[in-house]
Amino acid sequence: MNEISNDDKLWAALGYPLAIVALIAILMEDKKDRPFIKYHAIQSLALNAVIVIASILLGITVIGAICAPVLWLVTFWPAFDSYGGKYTEIPFVTDFIKKQGWV
Repeated sequence: MNEISNDDKLWAALGYPLAIVALIAILMEDKKDRPFIKYHAIQSLALNAVIVIASILLGITVIGAICAPVLWLVTFWPAFDSYGGKYTEIPFVTDFIKKQGWV
């Protein structure tokens, strides 16, 4: 298995709060071949999709619209873990991406 470099950890961590970084990592040839970066980038995109859908659904009500941006704070937990070099498992999201064969 490839050793996890500091560069891998940084790309993985930045991909969670900034989904565009995860998308860029998936499109870059040298980054998408790194298992740690690929795992976290795909998981980040899936998590951010869930957050966007939840924000839209919460945005239907006034109280939900006020609380919806707080969902973005959820991305800091896996970002912190990935910067520590861990393969974080997010309930439901990780299972989904594994069943799809994406990681």
